[in-house]
Amino acid sequence: MSAKFAQKVFIANFGHENYLWPDCLKRAAIATFQDEDLQSFWLAGDRAGYIAHCLATKKTSSGITPIAPVAGRWFNLATELASTEGDVWIHREKDEIWWTISRADEMEASLEPAYKPKHPGERVYVLRKPTTGWSNKNKSGILLTWAALHPKAREFLFTEATFQQLRGDNPDYALALIEGDDLQGWHKRSDWKAKEDKAGRGAARTFDAAAVTAVNLAKIARATVAASNGQQVLRTVKNKDLRFAPTGEFEKYIEALLRDQEGRCAITGIEMQYFGREGDSQLLCSLDRINSDGHYEPGNLQIVCRFVNKWKSDTKDDEFRRLLALVRNNGDPG
Repeated sequence: MSAKFAQKVFIANFGHENYLWPDCLKRAAIATFQDEDLQSFWLAGDRAGYIAHCLATKKTSSGITPIAPVAGRWFNLATELASTEGDVWIHREKDEIWWTISRADEMEASLEPAYKPKHPGERVYVLRKPTTGWSNKNKSGILLTWAALHPKAREFLFTEATFQQLRGDNPDYALALIEGDDLQGWHKRSDWKAKEDKAGRGAARTFDAAAVTAVNLAKIARATVAASNGQQVLRTVKNKDLRFAPTGEFEKYIEALLRDQEGRCAITGIEMQYFGREGDSQLLCSLDRINSDGHYEPGNLQIVCRFVNKWKSDTKDDEFRRLLALVRNNGDPG
């Protein structure tokens, strides 16, 4: 990675329907927003109170009650924005790719009218972090366009999430793109060439991966329900009911969860992989009942990586999260 840049590279969108982008471009900033009644929880560092308030009073952009991991992600967005310094931020606007670098200046909070308010007088805090200024050209002065990107680069330089940090060697590619370096070393790699060949045969992104994944998860869940009517084999299988109307409501709910979780595992935060686009089957999306004794119904579902669902099995959600935290902290319960 170039020493001229920071260690982190983020792909970002700005606000509902990207409505903060023109303001970010004009002010040389990156931004997100927070409901007026949530700001005090965040300022106090009260993550538990923030999440509890969201579960009791908020709806997601999909119109459903958020699950705790989604509310926790909302809390983290403001924290990520406040802490970024010297990081590279990339944004796609139609066919143009823009980039900037976050500054050390403190994050600013401005109380403003909400975008498409649901109630008269509704306001939000717009949180802005100053940057060095946005550019849609690389350091050699060449315009950065989406159409000119390699098909594989399009996969990780685009996100429907609010913020997404690039991992692996993807940040190196993004930085080389910005520097104007020769990219042929990546493009000649077998996995990149395979993606280019596949795209050349008309297999580029022509479907909504979240929608396709939702259909597959619903199909798996229905098969599970059909096989779990309490029959005796070598053990008693727990009854599981599907409590959604038979009109596509289940698939729509799963797709909404995927979008609200911004494609991340509800337990680990790992970026999940969608059906038809998976490179690692253990990272595939998997539908999990939060309370394994409960049913497939609103409020009791979250989407996790396949390996997480296998590990969790029928362990209680809170207990599994506690044990996972022990692993992360090398056995330290604190």
